[in-house]
Amino acid sequence: MATGRTHRPATRSRGIPEATVARLPLYLRALTALSERSVPTVSSEELATAAGVNSAKLRKDFSYLGSYGTRGVGYDVEYLVYQISRELGLTQDWPVVIVGIGNLGAALANYGGFASRGFRVAALIDADPAMAGKPVAGMPVQHSDELERIISDNGVSIGVIATPAGAAQQVCERLVAAGVTSILNFAPTVLSVPDGVDVRKVDLSIELQILAFHEQRKAGEEAATEAALAAAAEREGITDGAADGTAAHRKGPDGDVPAVMPA
Repeated sequence: MATGRTHRPATRSRGIPEATVARLPLYLRALTALSERSVPTVSSEELATAAGVNSAKLRKDFSYLGSYGTRGVGYDVEYLVYQISRELGLTQDWPVVIVGIGNLGAALANYGGFASRGFRVAALIDADPAMAGKPVAGMPVQHSDELERIISDNGVSIGVIATPAGAAQQVCERLVAAGVTSILNFAPTVLSVPDGVDVRKVDLSIELQILAFHEQRKAGEEAATEAALAAAAEREGITDGAADGTAAHRKGPDGDVPAVMPA
């Protein structure tokens, strides 16, 4: 099986837009679920719904792959799984190192989805000498002094940074100097990298803050709606009284009393 150093996916040379590339894993996840249920074909509408996009966008994305489906039949599920996997470079073995084996790094190491998606965790690396040799997810943690040798020995081109923010840039620079050209960054900081190095950032706190914004906005909209309804109900009560040719009423201690008392 080829490793990450011998071949790289050709998405850029084929002119596939980055936005399309970002959606391909969504399609693959939905298609894999269909494949596991032995579903042979799927329409663009069904697949778009499963992937959370609109069908027109899906058909446009697939046109970049040269896949147009069959009218009245739809897309062949197994063939699309192969097409997208090949385009993403998942038909080969991608060795990955995880640097920083704290709670998050250990959780990533224990994630079972790497192997099934074309990624092999080649090493777990941490700067703490006390962590060296400790087994995590069935693998011994190695000291960061060995980082360059590990990358060279395993042909690693993808690194995962799960260190504290203060250590992330230095780790990033060592990874890049050792030959890593793609980095998945979980540290809460922005990394500076040279041209030719791709960085994807995952910041859970930012995602939660965005959700908090939407929750606050929804709460504000609900409050505004309730206030508008209350105002409308109040106006409706006054209008009803006027429509009956009677003076508006208000509540008093003895019940309804005229709002305007006779002289």
